[in-house]
Amino acid sequence: MNANASRIGPVTWCGIIGSTCLLIFLFQKILWLVVPFLLALLLYYLLAPLSNKLVLSGLSSNLAATLLSGAFLLVVIGALLLIYPRVIANAGEWQSTVMRYLDGGARVVEALLFEMQQNFAFLRKGNLSVELREKTLGYAEQFSDKHLGGAIFTVVAWLPSLLLAPIIAYFLLKDGGTLRKFIAETVPNAYFEKTLYLLHALDKTARQYFVGMFKLTVIDAVFLVFGLWILGVPSPLTLGLIAAVLGWVPYIGPIIGCVLAVMVAATDFPGEISLVYAVVGLFGLLRVLDDFVFVPFVIGKNMSIHPLLTLLMFFVGEAIAGVAGLMLVIPILGIVMVVGETLEIIFRDTRLRARHAYARQLHKRAANADLEMRQH
Repeated sequence: MNANASRIGPVTWCGIIGSTCLLIFLFQKILWLVVPFLLALLLYYLLAPLSNKLVLSGLSSNLAATLLSGAFLLVVIGALLLIYPRVIANAGEWQSTVMRYLDGGARVVEALLFEMQQNFAFLRKGNLSVELREKTLGYAEQFSDKHLGGAIFTVVAWLPSLLLAPIIAYFLLKDGGTLRKFIAETVPNAYFEKTLYLLHALDKTARQYFVGMFKLTVIDAVFLVFGLWILGVPSPLTLGLIAAVLGWVPYIGPIIGCVLAVMVAATDFPGEISLVYAVVGLFGLLRVLDDFVFVPFVIGKNMSIHPLLTLLMFFVGEAIAGVAGLMLVIPILGIVMVVGETLEIIFRDTRLRARHAYARQLHKRAANADLEMRQH
């Protein structure tokens, strides 16, 4: 995408950024529908190759879509039946558990600052480590009392909306080709070729992002689960999966995942600062592998966006829609960039516009001639 982005002018860039911000603002109003739709897109791109194989084997597209989306719907229902009661039953214990791990994390920070105070004279004047720990715990306790319970029950209320994902994926598998054909038929002939390019580019960009991020999540989860298990950190499977999923929020997500693992390690193994360093090193190694090996190989360099623009859009997305804006901003920006680039190509192509104008003149002449013949 960087190669294409170099051809985009400043006016188009302003339209791309403005359109991205507007879409994020609108999407946060219907977030209950946007999240299942994004999951449905991911499911669609994962199941589309298998659906094509079933169609080639003799099944109808309707039956193939029904079998695949129905099977996934049963999986989602089964998962909700297992998770939902446990979430509700243990919701009251989560607050004390979170506070226990926050206290362990605060002790690590206090130990690190105390060590720094011993090495740097200018830090010895104030009791910085103790003050910082008290402020951290005070803020954490306030956040836990005011927001944690509400956040847990909000997640619980949102879980049933995940049932929409396989239903939407069913219609995408069944009618995706018909929808693309319908859009192409509504475009004037002069712009038909460019429209096909736009649809192909949008489909390629979305598939590359969603499928690539899914593969990257699986790779990161396997790496983290195995690494945390080797280090002896409790609940490596849960921590690894959570940290891998948080990786969908670039830059910020991996940091949050690392902090969670550090808090667990520091709480269950107090005083073993070497384990904390090992966990941080594990996440640092994963970050290097993601940037230089996994992301270029799995997602590809075409989906890369300039780091400065990415950072700025993170701040904008967070300011508009909070955590949801952080997760939505990059895929929305990537798709809007493809649309903006294609529209600019069409606008700059004078021959294309001339062909469209000439076609309109021919239609007008044909209509006038038909009226004259009817009058005579």
